[in-house]
Amino acid sequence: MIALLDGVLVEKHPNQAIVNVAGVGYDVTIPVSTYSKLPETGSAVRLRVYTHVREDTLALYGFLSPDERALFEKLISVSGIGPKMAVAVLSGIDAADLILVIRRGEVERLVRIPGVGKKTAERMVLELRDKLPAPAGAEAAAPAGGQAALTAIEQDVLSALLNLGCARPAAETAVRKAKTAAGAAPADFEDLFRRALELVR
Repeated sequence: MIALLDGVLVEKHPNQAIVNVAGVGYDVTIPVSTYSKLPETGSAVRLRVYTHVREDTLALYGFLSPDERALFEKLISVSGIGPKMAVAVLSGIDAADLILVIRRGEVERLVRIPGVGKKTAERMVLELRDKLPAPAGAEAAAPAGGQAALTAIEQDVLSALLNLGCARPAAETAVRKAKTAAGAAPADFEDLFRRALELVR
């Protein structure tokens, strides 16, 4: 079982990284939180990996921090949550926020994540509330607005929203509103993504 990849980052996308380890390229599914902290392509990278094996599939899920990987493993222990949905959950809400939200039983925040229905959110709270440590984190935010041509970072945010199952028109509108809401601040992928995710409908 592959638990760690230590190599060179060949490609990175909002939900995927390709890592070259001793001449072999590993295709790894990653959450947005990991993508936003990856180094430039061509740089050394180390990913904690969860190997998902089924009769017809061998899939790798990667994380920059052991804590995030541990949270991913807790999520897939919940009935009805597979690895893809667990990645969507970690992409939709910061890990420290997620722990707070689950411990507080805030189902209404969990159902804002694309693909998470009320029953799944309730199961998450029921099954994980007492299994998660109290984080030393804070809460996330949300705004609104409107704008025009998408930059490279905004295209990445749009791509990440589409990968989470959002409809393109709604995703594009959310990205533009999030860009306007961010104002003159320099565009940061993760911040813009989370703002857009809060606005997508």
